Amino acid sequence: MREVYKHAKNKKNLRSREPPEEPAGLSEPSLAMEILFLLIKIAAVLFVLMLGFTFMFGLYRNGDASMTPAVKDGDLVIFYRLDKNYVAYDTLVLEFEGKKQVRRVIASAGDIVDITEEGLFINGALQQETRIYTQTQRYEGGVEFPLTVGAGQVFVLGDSRINSTDSRIYGAVDVKDTLGKVITILRRRDI
Repeated sequence: MREVYKHAKNKKNLRSREPPEEPAGLSEPSLAMEILFLLIKIAAVLFVLMLGFTFMFGLYRNGDASMTPAVKDGDLVIFYRLDKNYVAYDTLVLEFEGKKQVRRVIASAGDIVDITEEGLFINGALQQETRIYTQTQRYEGGVEFPLTVGAGQVFVLGDSRINSTDSRIYGAVDVKDTLGKVITILRRRDI
């Protein structure tokens, strides 16, 4: 009886070591099918990126020197369309007369902006801008100062204050008309 039990046990162990039988009709995918699946995955990733850059992010090649040295002519600017809660010194992208611009927020709703011979004043305080290398001056034919920034608006200036088309010309900008907040800059020159 013990021999029968050992024989049955050995037979069971042999069965468990054998590879399982594959169901009929299933085989490994061919190389052509694997390439097709890879191409479908690549297309899906590209589609998601395209959707992201259509609705969430924007890409813009800066074409002027008004934000030098922070953003130079030729730099690629990536901005986030869904964040329009701007505070002072945020950089944003807006459109003026059909052209996109990168500008820096100087003042937001309720702030009083004044530009005198002494410089830029926000709410009566002279601004000490460490990264601005030229003096901020008024433009002839521009907006009248002092200017109170309205609700839902921001006052923007270019970092290169000489000959920059900014809020000194077109006034405060409606936040809803801006394109988004700059999140990164890809330098294309002078690397």
